[in-house]
Amino acid sequence: MTTANKLTILRVVLIPVFFLLMLVPFPGHKWLALLVFVSASLTDYLDGHIARKYHQVTTFGKFMDPLADKLLVMAALIIFVQWGQIPGWAAFVILTREFAVTALRLVAAADGTVIAAGISGKVKTFASLVCLCLMMAPFHGVVLIPKSFTLDNLCVIVMVATTLWSGAEYFLKYGKLLKVK
Repeated sequence: MTTANKLTILRVVLIPVFFLLMLVPFPGHKWLALLVFVSASLTDYLDGHIARKYHQVTTFGKFMDPLADKLLVMAALIIFVQWGQIPGWAAFVILTREFAVTALRLVAAADGTVIAAGISGKVKTFASLVCLCLMMAPFHGVVLIPKSFTLDNLCVIVMVATTLWSGAEYFLKYGKLLKVK
């Protein structure tokens, strides 16, 4: 097992730990959950860097790394929808893009085409992880515009906007692969 794959597995193991820390209240549980979330997010960068630098790219990593990313984000979205910090429609948009791009990648792979992560996908991932971290922090409810607009609102807008931009880029560039032959 490669170092990169071990980091990916670590991220998968950290997801239920994060989830439980968010949902089981005790003094400092959200700070600990944030620490676990940030640690899991950092393994995403590290495993990719190590895999490329040390030629540890594997079929397992190609499949499991993006799946682990999606599971981590989904865990946070589910909690924030339950807590009322993210509207259900926004979580639906974000998750729909994730599944749609994954489906597009699977169709492309069946044709022998590899769809590498584009800049918009990387921006979307970074923005989502930063926004989710901000929403976990105790100042997430800070009001930016009196009586109407909070940091949570800004984070939702940023996540939905980067999600739509990224999804559009993938489908404009690779949507032709979906044509029935």
